[in-house]
Amino acid sequence: MVKQSIFGRISQLAKANINALLDQAEDPQKMLDQMVRDYTNNIAEAESAVAQTIGNLRMLQADYNEDVKNAQDWGNKALAASRKADEYRTAGDPVDAQKFDNLAKVAIQRQMTAESEAKAAEPSIASQTEVVDKLKTGLDQMKNKLNQLTAKRNELVARSKTAAAQTQVHDALKSIDIMDPTSEVGRFEEKIRREEAKVLGQQELASSSLDAQFNQLEDLGEQTEIEARLAALKSGGSKPAIGAGAPASTGATVDEADFDKL
Repeated sequence: MVKQSIFGRISQLAKANINALLDQAEDPQKMLDQMVRDYTNNIAEAESAVAQTIGNLRMLQADYNEDVKNAQDWGNKALAASRKADEYRTAGDPVDAQKFDNLAKVAIQRQMTAESEAKAAEPSIASQTEVVDKLKTGLDQMKNKLNQLTAKRNELVARSKTAAAQTQVHDALKSIDIMDPTSEVGRFEEKIRREEAKVLGQQELASSSLDAQFNQLEDLGEQTEIEARLAALKSGGSKPAIGAGAPASTGATVDEADFDKL
């Protein structure tokens, strides 16, 4: 019963569909870890049972071989006793002849007993041999399945770690999105833009101030020349230059009619 129970468990585990079980699991990695532990424990138990079954089979085979050998030995002894009885009978000694015939009968009886025991053991040996072969096959299948489970677990663990790393990288990239105006980089860029705009404004203001200064210089130069020519006229010097500009305002209002009175 124990052997059959172990054999049934081995067959059930060996036929288990890993992928189907994983599809039904809430946490595949935990399920695989548990399955690896269960398989490891069952394999250890199965190995012990298989070893015990093999040991029992070897004992049956040893008893069988001993019965076969005993049958052969008693057969040889029966033949030797029978021949000895024939020799005494030929020599005219019926008493010793009968004695050895009786010994031959005893040997034959023991030979038959040994043969009967050996024959009775044959079905058990055949059955045990079949069980051992099936247990060995099932044990090999369980070991192969354990290798598959271990490989599947390692694959899932590796994939899980890769997914976690990718998620971490993705979250890190989201936290430093340079296009996000609320990010540190975005705020820093906006600050620089404001500083650049300020510099441009300062440059424009400086440029306007310089233009005004140059215009003042030009007006001052013209007024200076007018004053110089007026002074020359009063002193009887050179005449006003042709094409000279109109006199600058001296603070009094000039009427064009005043030129007609000259």
